[in-house]
Formats: sequence, C-alpha cells, structure tokens
Amino acid sequence: MNAPELFDVAIVGYGPTGAVAAGLLGQQGIRTLVCDRLHEVYDKPRAIALDHEIMRVFQALQIAEDLQPHMEPFTNSEFFGVDGQLIKCMSTIAPPYPLSYAPSIVFSQPPMEALLRARVAQLPSVNVQLGQTVVDLTQDDDAATLTLRNESGVSRQVRAKYVIGCDGASSFVRQKMALKLDDLGFDEPWLVVDLLVHDSGLAKLPRTSVQFCEPQRPTTLVIGPGRHRRWEIAINPGEDPQQLATPEGVWSLLSRWLTPQDATLWRQASYRFHALVAQRWRAGRVFLAGDAAHQQPPFLGQGMCQGIRDAANLGWKLAAVLQGQAGDRLLDTYGDERQQHVRELTLRIKNIGLIVGERDIAKARARDQKLLEECGGVVKPTPRQNVQPALARGLLHAPGVGPVGSLFPQPWLSGDEVPCRMDTRWGTGWRLILDNQAPATAQEAAQAFNAMPLTVCQLGQTGFVETEGVVSNWFHDHQVMAALIRPDHCVYAVAKHAEELRTQLAHLQQTLTAP
Repeated sequence: MNAPELFDVAIVGYGPTGAVAAGLLGQQGIRTLVCDRLHEVYDKPRAIALDHEIMRVFQALQIAEDLQPHMEPFTNSEFFGVDGQLIKCMSTIAPPYPLSYAPSIVFSQPPMEALLRARVAQLPSVNVQLGQTVVDLTQDDDAATLTLRNESGVSRQVRAKYVIGCDGASSFVRQKMALKLDDLGFDEPWLVVDLLVHDSGLAKLPRTSVQFCEPQRPTTLVIGPGRHRRWEIAINPGEDPQQLATPEGVWSLLSRWLTPQDATLWRQASYRFHALVAQRWRAGRVFLAGDAAHQQPPFLGQGMCQGIRDAANLGWKLAAVLQGQAGDRLLDTYGDERQQHVRELTLRIKNIGLIVGERDIAKARARDQKLLEECGGVVKPTPRQNVQPALARGLLHAPGVGPVGSLFPQPWLSGDEVPCRMDTRWGTGWRLILDNQAPATAQEAAQAFNAMPLTVCQLGQTGFVETEGVVSNWFHDHQVMAALIRPDHCVYAVAKHAEELRTQLAHLQQTLTAP
C-alpha cells in the first residue's frame, strides 16, 4: 500500500476563510491541500458586508480590483426607536481613507468566492480536492492524518504537518479535537430575507440602511450592492420559523414596505443568532478558523470578516514556521491574539444587538431617552470602525501602548507612472516604516535583523511620496519616527528614536527564533 501523500498544511472547508488561507499559503509556496464535501460556490448571499481590512487581504490575493463591480460603499445605518425617532447612527469616516479603501463595504458573496477560487487555482502549490468529506483526524509527533471519503464511498488517507479546520459552525474538526465553545449569552431566532428589488420597490424604500428598534418586531434593513436589499427580522415567541421562511410568510412580514410585485425573492432562511467563541483555537497540529472557531450576531456584518482575519493571522505564521524562519511557539500566538480580539468584538456586536432587539417597551423607551440624552438630542454619526478593537496581546512589543496592536495605514503613493497603494509597492512581509524625518541610524538599526526578510520603507526618501498625508499624519499623531509592521499589517512596535528601535528589533529576533 502506498504511503499517504504529505502536505505542509491541510485546510478542511473551502468557504471564504478556507479559500483565503489557501491563497495566502499558496502564494508563499506552501504545499497545501484544500478539501470540501461540496463542489460549487453556494449561489446565494450569506455575508453581505466587509471592511477595508478585508479589502487589504484581497489586495494581497490580487482580486481586489476584480471585486469592484460586485461591491459598493456601505450606507449609514440609522437606528429608529419606539416612536419612530432617530436615536443612533453608524457611519463611515470621510476620506482620505486610512487603508485606501472605503472602510465599510457591501458586496455580493457568490462572485467574491468565485474570484477567490480562481486565484487559488493559479497557485501550483495548492491542491484543491472537492467532493471529499473528512471522516477521521488523528495526529502524532510528525504530522496529522486525515481520512477522506469521496462521493463513491471510497476512503483514503493524507498527511499534513498542520491542519486548519474551516469547516463551519458544526465543524467536524472542532468536535474531533474536543475543542469547546464559550457561550457569550446571545441566542435569538431571526429570519433573513434577500431580495432583488425592482424600480417600483426601490422608490418605496429608505436610502440608508435602517435598524428598526421596535419591541414588537426588531428589524434590520441593509442596502446591498445594486438592487440587493436584505431584511433581518426577529421571530416572535410562538411563531413557526419554518412557516415564516416560506414565500407567503416572508411577504406577510415585508408588507409594511413592499408587495411581491416590487421585488424578486433571492433567499429566505430562519436562523438562531449566537455569540460563541472557542476556548482553545489549537490542539497540537490542528487549528480552528472562521465559523468553526466563533459565531457572532450579524449587527455589524463581521462574521465573514472575522474568519478572514483568522486566515490572515495564521497564514503568515504557518509559512514562517514551515520555512524555518520562526519556531513553533509562534503558532501559539494565533489563538491568543484571535480569541481575545473575537471575544471583545463579539461582545461589542452583542451590545449593539441588545439595543436593536430590546423587547420590553418601557426599557426600550428608556433606551431611546438615554441615547438621545447622551448626544444632547442631536444624533451624530458614529464611525463603524470605532467599534473595532486592536490586538491586546500576543506577538506585540508593549501591547496597549499607543498604536501597538492596531492596523498600520496604507497610503496611496506617487512615484510610478500611476499612483499605487503602499502594499503594492512594498509587499506584505515584515516592514519597517520610517517617518521622512527619521535619521540614517534608524535604517542602520535594521541591518542586524535577519530572522526573516525585512523591508525598510521611508516615504519621501525613496522616490515615492504619499499623496494624502495619511502616514505622515499618523506619525505626527503618535509622536514616533518608526513603526515595525507585521505581515498582517498589525503594528508590532513603535519607536521614538533609533536606540529604542534597535532594542525592539533585537527582541523580535529573539522571539521569532525561539524554538
């Protein structure tokens, strides 16, 4: 009998999280297997929102430009209270945008997944095997063994040095590894409805996304790209979720806004929204990512984004370990960082959900009064990005100090024949970004660092000048002259002078090379 084929990484699940992980690993030449029991991209929308951080990942995967026809900037989200009054508004910040993309975006998921898969198909080190179900998973000191069963019932085994379980909320990988979920205390039945709205219907609907914070039936309306509109409608006690998810049930709930002549039903499904986070994200050689590791209510559209952040965080770390640039201990920072971040953001999303979903009329009126008192009776838009936390622990130098743990901006640069984004010019590995006033000794400090490749970038000193002042303002605001940036664009450290930078680089070198 032939020995099982050996891969560096096996990815279980080929949804957005698995596809992004495969793309990021494949671009670095990592021998990667992706398997999924299904063959095709699901043809209906599930995720509808993403943000500029995710667009930066898509940029690294070379699909950002091709995605443009399938997305639009997210409108403001207006919250209306018990008596129909505006009580809150969530918005997008004005340009110049810190990461060069609109910070909040709505998109169509099926073409996005098709673009991801097409990109992965271009990568020779990635082997995609569809129609394959993982039915067993074990591991030893050298590798993990996956038993795959095809649609004819024939089983075979493959081996991988590491496994990523991206296999959804009912994850086989999570269950097999006995990894438990913490319940953060949110469990509600909702109906999700996607429509393609005709001109007659568009004329009847709001021009912004809306949260109807009404105790009798909390409801969300999201303006998607083009004619796509989504409703998320709370299901009341005693109602049958299956019946509401029929065309008759849907149109009875939408009659306040539209008739069946105004739109075409695209998808309707009833769900229970949860707030769950895995207690541990690693079991030896096996990692969880995406819905296998966490589930959150949809009120900020962060479910898919969280999974892609997982893939971006884990992908560069696996590559560094597999390429001998870092010790295995680096992989422990994945769960440490992502669990804390996901937990904090999920709690913030849950709190927004509690604002929307308050069912007690007296408490809802008190909510409305409190929100209006806090803003002096004049509702001012709050950027959605203000809800996003920074990393607070893990592979960071002095976490919580200044901008450490946050995302470093990506400016537009001039200097080529056409303007380009910073990552396009300088890549997405480890980068040392220097203020244009930083002394030569700052660049000299980087010369002793050889744990892995480090690109030194000094805007204004290398023939490339940013066009909107995003980075220069960032350095000025934080009163630093250097920023050490991880491959996932997270700020590892900032320095005010060359000697401080030298210490930080030495510490990073020691950390990465630790076994």
